Amino acid sequence: MNTQNANKSIYCTIKNCKYHCCCDDYCSLDRISIGTHEANPTEKACTDCESFELKS
Repeated sequence: MNTQNANKSIYCTIKNCKYHCCCDDYCSLDRISIGTHEANPTEKACTDCESFELKS
């Protein structure tokens, strides 16, 4: 995975993610998966980036 290629369609500030662009606040993936850990999400905090992987 080349994390130098920023996907300007996916703004991201999670710098400890494996897919965070090294040079700017964007994701380097072509697409991401968004999900929830709640049965009935009602707030932003109820949503999750399911594509997140901790940078090693």
